[in-house]
Amino acid sequence: MRLMRVRLTLGRVVAFIVVCALASMALTILFTHSDSAEVQHKGKTAAPPNKAVPGVVGQLYVFAEGALQEHGFGWKVVGSVEGWAGMTVASQDPLPGTTVVDTGAPLVTLRLVKPKGYVPQGTPENSSPFAGTEILFPGASTVTSPPTTSARTTTTKTSPTTTAETRPTTTARSTTSAKPKPPQARPPAFTIAGAKPEPLDEIPLPRRAKNLSTWLDAHGVASPANERYWLFQHAWIVTGAKFGWWHGAQALETLIAVDKRVEKVWGIGSKSEAEARAALEFVRAHERAHGG
Repeated sequence: MRLMRVRLTLGRVVAFIVVCALASMALTILFTHSDSAEVQHKGKTAAPPNKAVPGVVGQLYVFAEGALQEHGFGWKVVGSVEGWAGMTVASQDPLPGTTVVDTGAPLVTLRLVKPKGYVPQGTPENSSPFAGTEILFPGASTVTSPPTTSARTTTTKTSPTTTAETRPTTTARSTTSAKPKPPQARPPAFTIAGAKPEPLDEIPLPRRAKNLSTWLDAHGVASPANERYWLFQHAWIVTGAKFGWWHGAQALETLIAVDKRVEKVWGIGSKSEAEARAALEFVRAHERAHGG
């Protein structure tokens, strides 16, 4: 009798232990499922935003560069005509107004043509100063254009160590964050057939050159990004001055001083200084012929 009672008690204990184990397993499964769902929910990220491709067809290459970079796009030049500042954009891909996914710096491909009478000077710049990213259209999952891996080729020295960049730490956008209100008029120093009129929504050339001088004060290291920024601003000023834009000679004088400082601080820039000096002679000769 006593043995039966002992067996009954042990059976109840075992049953209780089994019930507790099953309950523990159920709770574990429940919490694990809940945690996984929460992790999956937290792991979801918002889709990247979309943006429209700016139109740069018909613009001079130096201005197309500024427009694309200002809107956060990369670019590369293809075809037989290379990227000198005064070339004209003949076509672009994707087309103007196309909506693309903001992949960082969506890559726009440009084809250029040489304006009549334009004489290329300096070194062509065939890509953006940072790596362009793939072009993706909203809803698409495939890459339609490969990212560029080419780097600009310049005659300047480069830093011994370079790192991959998706965006430059210092961009080649306008040298001021807020553009001043354009004046009513900026009378040109002279006129050149086929030259683009000065865009009044951009800062004047003397201001751009002065801002570049101020920028150099805070950038004493000749990093690839810094060199590209300086070269971009340099090309803008030289091109605008040779087109007869307002106070181009004054801007070139400041630019020459900047180039001399670049030579002293960075150890490069002699060819750019020579280009600026040649442009200054060109501008002064045309001003005299124009009666200035």
